[in-house]
Amino acid sequence: MRRDDLYLKDIILAADAIACFLGSRQAGDVVDDDLLRSAVLQKLTIIGEAAARLSDEFKQKNTTVPWRDVVAFRNIAVHRYFSIDWQIVWNTATVDVPSLRGEVIKCTTASGEDS
Repeated sequence: MRRDDLYLKDIILAADAIACFLGSRQAGDVVDDDLLRSAVLQKLTIIGEAAARLSDEFKQKNTTVPWRDVVAFRNIAVHRYFSIDWQIVWNTATVDVPSLRGEVIKCTTASGEDS
């Protein structure tokens, strides 16, 4: 079984990639650019998948992160792709992901994991 610290690293790297992809882009760019949309959504999916695979013990010790919401977003992105609201994706990528990244960094620091 893969260690929690590796899943946390996946989350951080995916969050960093999203920030890089978006740079100074605007919300409309996500809607208008298929490549950008695909890249951001793929990294959001990786974040959700990594969160889903974290051990229950780790998630119970780190309750400041809304793990269920992170996984739920992944499930919607994968299973309801054709009904995705791109404004929600934008908000998730620009508000929720940076916040999540910060919380994951705190979790790794608190648990002694290397970030």
